[in-house]
Amino acid sequence: MAAMSDFLENELIKHIFRTGSFTKPAALHVALFTAAPSDAGGGTEVSGGSYARAQRDPLDANWAATSGTDGHTENVADIVFPAPTANWGTITHFGIFDAATAGNLLFHGALTAPKTVNNLDPAPKFAAGELDITLA
Repeated sequence: MAAMSDFLENELIKHIFRTGSFTKPAALHVALFTAAPSDAGGGTEVSGGSYARAQRDPLDANWAATSGTDGHTENVADIVFPAPTANWGTITHFGIFDAATAGNLLFHGALTAPKTVNNLDPAPKFAAGELDITLA
């Protein structure tokens, strides 16, 4: 299950209940963390060793439809990161941002099982169906 960031919660409140308007990001960028981000952000995102966030646009072809009652989506295709050219450490969490660097954290969550990523390992990925976003 993923948690919604403070930023996204506030944008949705302004959009639904106030006069503000939230524009859906043109692209979503999945990030990997070695220390947990919180609703306010923070955490320790992987850096160096060819690391970059993986882009997965907000399209029906990329994310599964909800059943209409479960508030759930998941990636339809693999989300692949660059192959590491240095040790990235033990990945424990993910985040979804509205930008390739910096930007606003939208969602975050813990991995089911931490994964250690070392220099020259195969490119890390979330296989289709592995990145679950459920709003409760």
